[in-house]
Amino acid sequence: MSLSRRKTLALIGGGVILAATASLGAFATRRPRTAALPWQLAGTETEPHRKALSFALLAPNPHNRQPWLVDLREAGVVTVHVDTQKLLPRTDPFNRQITIGLGCFLELMRMAASHDGQRVAITPFPEGYDDRALDARPVARAVFTPDASVTPDPLFAHALDRRSNKEPYDLTRPLPADTLARLAVATTGQFGGTIDAGEVAAWRAFTHGALRIEIETPHTYRESVDLFRIGRAEVDANPDGIDFTGPLFEVLGTTGLMTRETVLDTSSQAYRAGLEAVFANTDTAMGHVWLVTAGNSRLDQIATGADWLRVNLAATGAGLAFQPLSQALQEYPEMADLYRDLHARLAPFGGTVQMLARIGYGPAVDPSPRWPLDAKVLDA
Repeated sequence: MSLSRRKTLALIGGGVILAATASLGAFATRRPRTAALPWQLAGTETEPHRKALSFALLAPNPHNRQPWLVDLREAGVVTVHVDTQKLLPRTDPFNRQITIGLGCFLELMRMAASHDGQRVAITPFPEGYDDRALDARPVARAVFTPDASVTPDPLFAHALDRRSNKEPYDLTRPLPADTLARLAVATTGQFGGTIDAGEVAAWRAFTHGALRIEIETPHTYRESVDLFRIGRAEVDANPDGIDFTGPLFEVLGTTGLMTRETVLDTSSQAYRAGLEAVFANTDTAMGHVWLVTAGNSRLDQIATGADWLRVNLAATGAGLAFQPLSQALQEYPEMADLYRDLHARLAPFGGTVQMLARIGYGPAVDPSPRWPLDAKVLDA
């Protein structure tokens, strides 16, 4: 949920911010250091499991919580667990979105291994699962086997370029007519989407309304704000959550114009600026895509994660910007009406809408911060 720099400058007072940026000089231009390293180090490991995991770390996941932990103590096996300290109890009360993020992680690990001559057999939830909440049981057991005949997955070519692009998209550039067809072939499940101008306008309004509910519901908004990382020092110290970095946010954080307290204050300039900035994202969608499953078990959610990663990579390969808009899919009481409406539109004959995103042409953005691999490996 990063704020558009252009919008924030306009709404908080460009003259004040620009003057402060100039006066703070090099401090204002600092970028995260250690939080960006996993993107640079991906693929540099020599051991096959760790090499594949160095890419898996870069998978998309809700609120950038990076909820995965891995156990490498069994030879030839990666056992994946969820870090129960990284859940989102307010916006994701049944851990559905977290499970989808773990599915993205597993699929990117499999893809990376396929390019290293390794076949990976993944067994989700080998000790069972609870659909109400994730627990200490393993999320997956992945067995690596050297296999020269394994077919490298071509979508993996876009892994290092993939982003969740949270900036406004270009309203002057319509999407090509074959856009949805190019994305659909990347999936194995029920994919849908639209680039029709009238339908896109309706979905812009719908997703705008869902985002407003999440922000104006105190306990769900607070969950996001508690995960704000404002400025390079905070991001490097804790590279999960929602990052705000770059010259503008270094200044806003240093001068106290943007703190977790100011953005929680609904009467503050920072709150109003942030509200308008995130609405600029929903309101500039040039298309929407979604995934639906017949059921809603943990296995369905893991499979959704694999498909969602693949759609995101296919969009990257097509030169498209891509941002999940999951607010109306969240299962808390204040969102119930829109949740029902969304399912009536996209799953009228039953099933669960698992993911929804906007697509379009957007500016280049930096990759999201990541924890290093060793921080995610369970100790013996």
